[in-house]
Amino acid sequence: MSLRLGTFNIENLMTRFDFSGWRNRFRQDRVLQLYDVQDKAVYEQLEQARMIAETDDTRQLSALAIADADADILCLQEVDNMPALEAFEYGYLYRMVGSGYRQKYLVEGNDSRGIDVAVLMRTETRTGEKIEVLDIRSHAMATYDQLGLFNDELALDFKPHDKIFKRDCLELDLKIGGRHLSLFVVHFKSMGNARDGQDGRTGTMAVRRAEAQAVRTIVEQRFGKGRTAEKNFAICGDMNDYQEKVQVIGSRREGFRFEPRREEVSALDVFSHDGFAVNPMTRRDVMDRWTLYHQRGPQEQHLCQLDYIWLSPALAEKNANSVPDIIRGGQPFRTPFPPGQEVERFPRIGWDRPKASDHCPVVMEIDLT
Repeated sequence: MSLRLGTFNIENLMTRFDFSGWRNRFRQDRVLQLYDVQDKAVYEQLEQARMIAETDDTRQLSALAIADADADILCLQEVDNMPALEAFEYGYLYRMVGSGYRQKYLVEGNDSRGIDVAVLMRTETRTGEKIEVLDIRSHAMATYDQLGLFNDELALDFKPHDKIFKRDCLELDLKIGGRHLSLFVVHFKSMGNARDGQDGRTGTMAVRRAEAQAVRTIVEQRFGKGRTAEKNFAICGDMNDYQEKVQVIGSRREGFRFEPRREEVSALDVFSHDGFAVNPMTRRDVMDRWTLYHQRGPQEQHLCQLDYIWLSPALAEKNANSVPDIIRGGQPFRTPFPPGQEVERFPRIGWDRPKASDHCPVVMEIDLT
């Protein structure tokens, strides 16, 4: 029995307008910065018009990316709320795939912008196996002291009673064709901006490490410490960290070259260092594992994997020959592709926008037998 499991940061699937750019220029869209708007009411009208005009193309492209992934179960990040998910599924995704994703799950989490993790599911797999949800648990309220994870490094910015997850760890107990699968959906702390002489990734590493350790603790509490290796579980989502990257060197005019580089430390080492979970993306070539292009000018640009389907050792062993797919047709044209990886972009893709998302969907065929 096979199942297609996927994850996708759909990038700001919102139902509300963000007018904070009126007070904070750093939050203002770049197109409105070209105009001298002196009146707040006019600014809000322009922002609404901009967002409405941009959103239709964006969500058509998001739906195309999801349709190409063709997952039976799709974990999503950056979803505003259930009405947003329902409106997108009915108005866009339905036109691509029909009435496939009738099961939708979302619990409001901790994000200050209101973006949450969510799950779309078919009622049955493409091979006709029934997909049942037995239980759903949110861990958004879990605190550092509750899970015994508070330490001196975290004490610089947090209190023991602060919530661990910046969004949530949404846990779903599933039965698929009579076989059980536990799914943990996350969206870890973003890498943020540089401060105190540290780059953004290093400065926020302790938070993501604690989130990863919290997920591991939840899994171990669920199955029993020392018994997780034999269970069927997957940890999916945007983890905002990487263990390796492909450095992009050069420019569009001069041409690019690509060099793989291993990171000395990553928050995701919590999962991998002793084989607690397996990243099946490593079955792809080291140059071809990326799901996002990061750029801050020509001196800082790389390709990296931020989007993961971590498998339990039991699932990884059962699916030793299964390799994740990465859907890159929704990437903007500014994304440089290493030689041999070029794909046909979806219609109407722009240089930077519109695009399906800044992230690529990842999907994998999994056998639960």
